[in-house]
Amino acid sequence: MSIVIHHNPACGTSRNVLAIIRASGVEPTVVEYLQTGWTRSQLQALFAAAGLTPRTALRTTKSPAAELGLLDPEVSDEVLLDHMLEQPVLVNRPIVCTAKGVRLCRPSEAVLDLLEERPKGPLYKEDGEMILNEKGESVV
Repeated sequence: MSIVIHHNPACGTSRNVLAIIRASGVEPTVVEYLQTGWTRSQLQALFAAAGLTPRTALRTTKSPAAELGLLDPEVSDEVLLDHMLEQPVLVNRPIVCTAKGVRLCRPSEAVLDLLEERPKGPLYKEDGEMILNEKGESVV
């Protein structure tokens, strides 16, 4: 199964999702979008597939969204997209694409529904929170 993760290695949630995918036995294609950037059509396709809008995909914390005035509900989707193209950090992450669908995986355990095979448990997040118990059952 092919999996693509739009990943920021500085983000704990993104690192947790990547670790969950790898624990399932799949080595995903990792797109470090802060390095590669986005295209308008790529973002529009990802958002459509994930059921997101530019507003719901906007990273509002630890990003320049507030200082750019992007939190104002009057700012249009087109303006948000323009800013996301200029500053890729404005897109919330990680976004994961699999044959089962596309999803913004926040919280990180949201990725479990996109995997063909669940990782074997127990599985923990970086902060020590258990995601899967010894039987591979979700605990969060």
